[in-house]
Amino acid sequence: MTNRDAAVISTQVLQEFYVASTVKLGVEPLTTKGLVHAFENMEVVCVDPYLIREAIDVSILNILSFWDALIVAAAASARCEALYSEDLNAGQIIRGVRIENPFARPWAGQE
Repeated sequence: MTNRDAAVISTQVLQEFYVASTVKLGVEPLTTKGLVHAFENMEVVCVDPYLIREAIDVSILNILSFWDALIVAAAASARCEALYSEDLNAGQIIRGVRIENPFARPWAGQE
């Protein structure tokens, strides 16, 4: 990817977003479907068998849940510099991807 500021999302995150929005937050399914469609403007990393094997390695080596490791593996495969997550350890670097908690400090440029 040539644009360092471009967003990347994985098919796993799209699926999790849909379920969390509709089940946990009660958002109407068609509204959430529209949001998922809007996310298609981002680079989308498709989960495939290779990425699953990479996630297994990330999970074992970094003592992460498989699902968190799959998100990290997807970010690494897209050559992301940062991954925004409240579930992982901010400041940690895994496979060259720096983990940042978007809720821990103001967004870059707003500091």
